Amino acid sequence: MKNKLSNIKKCINYLNNNECIGIPTETVYGLAANAYSDKATLKIFKLKKRPKKNPLIVHYYNLNDLKKDCLIDINFMKLYKKFCPGPISFVLKLKRNSCISNNVTNKKKTMAVRFPRHVLTRRLLKILKFPLAAPSANLSKKISPVSKNDVIDEFGKKIKFVLDGGQSKIGVESTIVNLVDKPKILRLGGIERKKIEKFFINKNKKIYKKNKIIVPGQGKVHYSPGIPIRLNIKDPKKDEAYVLIKKRKFSKKNFYYLSKKNNLKEAAKNLYKTLRLIKKKKFKSIAVEKIPNIGLGETINDRLTRASK
Repeated sequence: MKNKLSNIKKCINYLNNNECIGIPTETVYGLAANAYSDKATLKIFKLKKRPKKNPLIVHYYNLNDLKKDCLIDINFMKLYKKFCPGPISFVLKLKRNSCISNNVTNKKKTMAVRFPRHVLTRRLLKILKFPLAAPSANLSKKISPVSKNDVIDEFGKKIKFVLDGGQSKIGVESTIVNLVDKPKILRLGGIERKKIEKFFINKNKKIYKKNKIIVPGQGKVHYSPGIPIRLNIKDPKKDEAYVLIKKRKFSKKNFYYLSKKNNLKEAAKNLYKTLRLIKKKKFKSIAVEKIPNIGLGETINDRLTRASK
């Protein structure tokens, strides 16, 4: 416990001095900085090599902290009570007197926010006097990190400190819901689409649509391991890695399993970890068998499709 408290104190010191650090969340690791500071948030964009037009998600400890910066309504409260803290982000209207840096929103009047579940990051947010802008801690368009070592692989000594919270339990980014007008799911993520849609409309009508880029993860090319990916493959080439949804009775050296028994939750957790491992093994291409497009399978297929472009 002393070590964990000592590490949190280090985080606070760096963040108070406008530095960026790596933080664990249940979804993926984030590259965090003071969301009220122009100087600190600009460092996020420089480290990630991220286009400034791509806004950041801001992390809060609780509802009272959020109310200082954003307007909330009944739709937000429905989802907040059900899913927070957890793997869901909300696009909300900014208050006029908000202290959020223009870097975070690209000078827009809206902002994506969330309440992470990870115990260490919640402890950190509770102590800080500002929320944290924290996109995934990876270079722009590359695979998101799910461990401390992943973050170090991405940035090396360029990042001041990474708070070690073990492997991310969910392993894919948060679901993003736009609540500014009619509710829309802008990005599939760690919560199944249908679990969110049933709060608003007839279960048979989707509120997930592919929209123009107003939140992270909507670009056509994203989540890439840096090598070609082929999807829905039954017969892989001999020299490429083969990603499978469940274990087979027979195995080969180039077989990589996302789960033991076709478990989509387990598969999502292992997706980025597996892609990183394949890259380190120096394969020149990846083949992926067909993934069921239901539940978190929709999120997995979304990530793989963008990574394959």
